[in-house]
Amino acid sequence: MIPNRTVQNVGEEAGRESRPLVSVKRISKSFGARSLWENISLDVERGQLLALTGRSGAGKTTLLNCIGLLESVDSGEICIGDKDITKLGSRGTRRFRRDQLGYLFQNYALIENATLRDNLDVALVGRRKRSERKSYDAILERVGLGGRAKDKIYLLSGGEQQRVALARLLVKQPSVVLADEPTGALDRENADLVIEVLRDMASAGCAVIIATHNQHVEDACDVVFKI
Repeated sequence: MIPNRTVQNVGEEAGRESRPLVSVKRISKSFGARSLWENISLDVERGQLLALTGRSGAGKTTLLNCIGLLESVDSGEICIGDKDITKLGSRGTRRFRRDQLGYLFQNYALIENATLRDNLDVALVGRRKRSERKSYDAILERVGLGGRAKDKIYLLSGGEQQRVALARLLVKQPSVVLADEPTGALDRENADLVIEVLRDMASAGCAVIIATHNQHVEDACDVVFKI
């Protein structure tokens, strides 16, 4: 368990010892007449893992999607550094997702009829030279898939597919990682690897936000935000 872990609830302002990389400021979201949440504020610094917790239907995935600009907020600001990304146009949104954002989904979001190497290539589209492929072998080794770059995704188990998704994050090297129940369908060994890699990415300077209902994942995080 992480010592001195901070627990926040909706409506509480985060303590500010240093400038956060991700700063959510009093955002609200509703669907028709139903208010999902109001005036949510949270901060995540570089190097931090934040667990986003709450009952099913509380809006954890929706909050991740708002931070990732997959859904819009009704009011409030979402700042990455000093920029309010809710005000970005379509080009700025694409650039943010391409250059700064990494997503880790429970359902892996891989191209099933393509190889591991092809799926890692996706992380570099529009960003870097293909010469960076040389790092793939070391990254696949890091997630326990060394020597399998030519395997097809559909031949892999669920745990192995999530390892590919982790490798794709390591290739992309985002500054913000959003993980939506990334261990929900995994055994303990694969879940531990997910946490370990996300912790390493945070240590390298990422801000990591994990939507979870898993106590093991929650215990591994620095901050817990309860919706």
